[in-house]
Amino acid sequence: MSILAGRCLCGAVHYEVADEFVYSLNCHCQDCRRATGSAFKPFAGIERGKFAITQGKDGLAIYGKPDAGDLHCAKCGSLLCSVVRDGQFVHVTLGTLVDAPSIRPSAHIFVGSKAPWFTITDDLPQHEGHAGGS
Repeated sequence: MSILAGRCLCGAVHYEVADEFVYSLNCHCQDCRRATGSAFKPFAGIERGKFAITQGKDGLAIYGKPDAGDLHCAKCGSLLCSVVRDGQFVHVTLGTLVDAPSIRPSAHIFVGSKAPWFTITDDLPQHEGHAGGS
């Protein structure tokens, strides 16, 4: 099993995650756009037990609840992951990974609410709302 490293922008918070992601998607919902400041959030989903903060746990800011919220670095604000599915999974933001994961996003979700100024130019499937299985 390969372990991937990730960290926030300022380096205060580091994490490790198994390269055993179950799914990966590009989310265009308004919440993900606001949380990232980007047109969409590329993320990969994995069981929560395969993700661990290795440095800076005291420097986390949680938006929402620990079992249903976003984990940010309290210093720089980087969104590291979202805890989902009743706390059983995390959606790791791919942009915070230091190492390249073996998975790639397989679809775009919530394109019904995507930013009007952004054009999707790849051939991945597009779902108006939530894709099944994530």
